[in-house]
Amino acid sequence: MSLDEKPLNFLEQIIKKDLADGVHQKVITRFPPEPNGYLHIGHAKSICLNFGLAETFGGECNLRFDDTNPEKEEMEYVEAIKEDVRWLGFQWAGDVRYASSYFDTLYGWAQHLIKEGKAYVCDLTPDEARKHRGTLTEAGKNSPFRERSAEESLDLLERMKNGEFDEGTKALRAKIDMSHGNMNMRDPILYRIRKQTHHQTGDKWCIYPMYDFAHGQEDAIEGVTHSICTLEFADHRPLYEWFIENLPLPAKPRQYEFGRLNLSYTVMSKRILKRLVDENHVNGWDDPRMPTIAGYRRRGYTATSLRKFCDMIGVTKSDGVVDVAMLEHAIRDDLDKNAPRAMCVLRPLKVVLTNYEAGKTETLTAPGHPNRDDLPSRALPFGHEVYIDVEDFREESNKKYKRLVIGKRVRLRNAYVIEADKAIKNDAGDIIEVHARIIENTLGQNPEDGIKPKGVIQWVAVHDHTEFTVNLYDRLFTDAAPGAGNKDFLDSLNPDSLTVLDNCKGEKGLLDARVGKGYQFEREGYFCRDSKSESLVFNRTISLRDSWAKIADK
Repeated sequence: MSLDEKPLNFLEQIIKKDLADGVHQKVITRFPPEPNGYLHIGHAKSICLNFGLAETFGGECNLRFDDTNPEKEEMEYVEAIKEDVRWLGFQWAGDVRYASSYFDTLYGWAQHLIKEGKAYVCDLTPDEARKHRGTLTEAGKNSPFRERSAEESLDLLERMKNGEFDEGTKALRAKIDMSHGNMNMRDPILYRIRKQTHHQTGDKWCIYPMYDFAHGQEDAIEGVTHSICTLEFADHRPLYEWFIENLPLPAKPRQYEFGRLNLSYTVMSKRILKRLVDENHVNGWDDPRMPTIAGYRRRGYTATSLRKFCDMIGVTKSDGVVDVAMLEHAIRDDLDKNAPRAMCVLRPLKVVLTNYEAGKTETLTAPGHPNRDDLPSRALPFGHEVYIDVEDFREESNKKYKRLVIGKRVRLRNAYVIEADKAIKNDAGDIIEVHARIIENTLGQNPEDGIKPKGVIQWVAVHDHTEFTVNLYDRLFTDAAPGAGNKDFLDSLNPDSLTVLDNCKGEKGLLDARVGKGYQFEREGYFCRDSKSESLVFNRTISLRDSWAKIADK
């Protein structure tokens, strides 16, 4: 669909008009993550938006790390973020950019503000500065150091940079208005002392710029035309514009805000996600239960499904909560259309086919996908013994049960109709084996005696199959709004978010499953091979149907 044929969101309308009016000749956007954790699904929306706008209008999108807080940043996060962007299918313009690459320029602009009488070094402690700042209903008070001379502030700033002062003893602040209605304009901090080794610049700096001071200036340096942020930065826009008006910048970018993604049954705070990792509630940032892009990827979500989801929810000027079922629908829809099929028995129970000759084997076939002729068919070894799932057999049952029952018939999928004769039990009374008979001449057709099977169940051959472990993943939280209000988000952790099943049996072809390749295990759900396990392990991406909808209706 061309740009003229589809409805445009408000950002597309703005950009289209800017290009038509000659305000900009080329669109340049940026995705500016702070490398202090792994990216989550909310960042995926921002990635798709910024890179997508650049693609739509024939422009470029920069990947820029806003690495102004070395205390919380790591190269692990830098590399993970780059991998996430590439996996989603995007490529940034030129080299990866870093805020730290502009530190010398930013420092020079800080000196410029001091010389212009628009910034000063303040000796207030953090607690004293908070008291001077005032409240939403009460104006702040000027710092006693506000009228410090430019010469003294320049000298102190240089000495701060050289490490002569302790953290928290001095800060460089802009001189704006301590009675301003917007708290961000009350002499905000531009630089604070941080004696931390930086992952890019080492120990060169003992002071680091605040995000608000660095962000707009980085945009100007890079020639960003449309600086797109989430709504929480709307109150910061006056400060963004103040810096642009008061600094000798090479360009004048403009900031626009859109509604961030909030997802039900999901936490989107990096602080909380880091706590989940640090306190071992999950197994790392890429745990398949985590809402990180890395977690979704390991769980078997596809880049196509995440991009489709971001397109489905749209771009608005207001925040809202999106039902996680919409995300789950996107991955189900993608895998239903594209994932090859396979049979798997998660909780195996042996069935001996008493009238099928022991030692005899044959190879049956099944389609790779019911609606995809381009996917190769599967070879299904068949023999005297097969495994079925324990849930697919009962000694007695009512009419609603459509699986194997003593004296009743079912069809083994893509194979014969069988009828159960008896159950073999151990000393504890547990069923350990079922004896059944094949109904002759039922391969691909119904029984000649007219007694039709009650249902269809999956199976694998005992003599030729693949064994593996399955991780059954579910939602990490049982509460649609974990941590909302005064609730502790830990109270709503789902105790059944992970169930590990060993000794699962599947088709022999699964032995060669590629990491990240999605399969539909028939009647069980969608699964992919785990990327971190040396042995054969499959992660459940999503069930075939939304079981949570029933819970929500109760």
